[in-house]
Amino acid sequence: MDIQLYFKKLISTSCDKRIEDIYILPEDNQYVLKAKSGYGIIFQEFLKIDTALKLINYCKYVSGMSISEKRRPQVGSIGDHSDFFLRISTVGNFKNEETMVIRIIYALDNNKIIYSNDAILNQIVENTNDSGLIIFAGKTGSGKTTSVYKIADKIAKNKMIMSIEDPVEIRHKSFLQLQVNEVAGMGYDELIKVGLRHRPDVFIIGEIRDYKTANAAIRAALSGHLVLTTIHARNSDGVIDRLTQLGCEYSDVKSSLNTIIYQRMLLNDDGDLMADLEIINN
Repeated sequence: MDIQLYFKKLISTSCDKRIEDIYILPEDNQYVLKAKSGYGIIFQEFLKIDTALKLINYCKYVSGMSISEKRRPQVGSIGDHSDFFLRISTVGNFKNEETMVIRIIYALDNNKIIYSNDAILNQIVENTNDSGLIIFAGKTGSGKTTSVYKIADKIAKNKMIMSIEDPVEIRHKSFLQLQVNEVAGMGYDELIKVGLRHRPDVFIIGEIRDYKTANAAIRAALSGHLVLTTIHARNSDGVIDRLTQLGCEYSDVKSSLNTIIYQRMLLNDDGDLMADLEIINN
């Protein structure tokens, strides 16, 4: 099998089906390839072990990973396409069998997300006239980052927009996009300081996962900036609880908040996937 040709066909087919994640996982004496969209797992096929390992090694090579490292987690990316790029991660399981996930991240213009209520989107855009945190909450795969970029794109005219992410998920030619690199001493705190010197009108701060990221987002908001970000929470009311659980002061959270939006994906009557938004103004 020509692995390079197989990989290109796999990615092309996955993009046509709007696949979000491709899993390459060991199962018994073979590997299983699963493709997941917002609808769940929509197709899978089985691969011989040698074929799967050749595919994994090819992906590691073209994404800049170490081919010899098979147990420790690695992250790489492939970004030579204008309408999408690939984020690739590997890790060995408890049996020292290598696993891989390929995430397909579509460009904003190619990310056709349907919203259940355009009036809510318009309200969020209206709220960007004030500073503070606008937080999109929801489950993994619910389109939060896409919505952040869609809002930022709507207000981008005559504004300086800077994103600080780990990693950059959507590429936008008009934004200044910075990527966290803790090894090089470029964490959220350091990049926020750099960002403030560049005097942006709007910050996009990647998903809030820990105290350091949450604190950086709150500090930027309290300094008078508009900050767009995302967080995992079960509902809108859980966002404040989540931030305080991460170690943020309740008073700072309340003072910094502009808007909380909870986003989930639903099927409409035509069977199309759409984003349903619930908004809470601070």
